[in-house]
Amino acid sequence: MDGIRSIGSAPPAFDSTPATPAGGGSFGDALADALGRAEALQQGADAQAERAALGAGNLHETALALEKADIAMRVLTKVRNRIVDAYQEVMRMTV
Repeated sequence: MDGIRSIGSAPPAFDSTPATPAGGGSFGDALADALGRAEALQQGADAQAERAALGAGNLHETALALEKADIAMRVLTKVRNRIVDAYQEVMRMTV
């Protein structure tokens, strides 16, 4: 039973911290923070891949790092596309 309790109380496997401080912040700040996080994930994945290529890294960890970086870039691309669509929609509005 202790093993089951320890599994149930394990922290989430993803980063659940909010992108902006609890007090608020601008959309630009949140976007810049997300871009910085994606860049850090990409740099970490590159470093992991380099270590794996040299035979010093773990392939499983490398695959996870590469997948995290890929997902972050896909999310940022979708956000960018939504922002561009919203901008184009506003530009089509008549005053």
